[in-house]
Amino acid sequence: MELTQQDKKYASKEYNHARLERRRWFLRFLIKNIGFTLLAKQGPVEGLENVPREGPALIMINHISFADPIAVINVLPRNMVPMAKIEAFNYPLVGIFPKLWEVIPVRRDEIDRRALQQAFAVLKAGELVMIAPEGTRSPQLKPGREGVAYIASRANVPIVPTAVDGSIGFPALRPFGPWKTSGISIKFGRPFRYKPEYLRAGREHLRKMTDEAMYILAAMLPEERRGYYSDLSKATEDTIIRL
Repeated sequence: MELTQQDKKYASKEYNHARLERRRWFLRFLIKNIGFTLLAKQGPVEGLENVPREGPALIMINHISFADPIAVINVLPRNMVPMAKIEAFNYPLVGIFPKLWEVIPVRRDEIDRRALQQAFAVLKAGELVMIAPEGTRSPQLKPGREGVAYIASRANVPIVPTAVDGSIGFPALRPFGPWKTSGISIKFGRPFRYKPEYLRAGREHLRKMTDEAMYILAAMLPEERRGYYSDLSKATEDTIIRL
């Protein structure tokens, strides 16, 4: 899947991150002081030093529940732009959040070039993009979709593997249900990027590149969460450079 002239044209447009900073910090204030006071419990956070303080990167998360990306937003030291299925914009009440944040909507049943173009524009501006490669929520890892490798390689940006756990049952009114647990834990792993010879890789390599990234994420998760990537003996890093 080559970057088309249309992709390049959109990616060349300036993304004005500053235009939304005040709004996003206000939304983060609401997330912290309402969401993570009444509706979800923030658990332990590890590896924040692995998140670049400036410059572009992909934040690659596993996706267990609706609360996962919001929990990551809550603890990140800087704002970023999530990619989310377009259906999330139509959820009752909470659907207003991705609209106000200006999340990148993704049509999952097709190669959504518009979503790719928007991601390239954000990264070109030196900002963070969050992506859940599975494309759906699941308590165990499913095969990652190749978009994560395509975006990271074509934009030549690092990937920060981010393992989320403990989010099942959230959001839930305090103090019921999952509030008795230790809460939503987040672990940011050591960044990696793809080797120069894979920056223009075709479909025959994108599958391997995606699986290598997913195995890194799987190794950060408890065994019962690894799912499709449970057998870590199959993990390779032929296409990857650890940073």
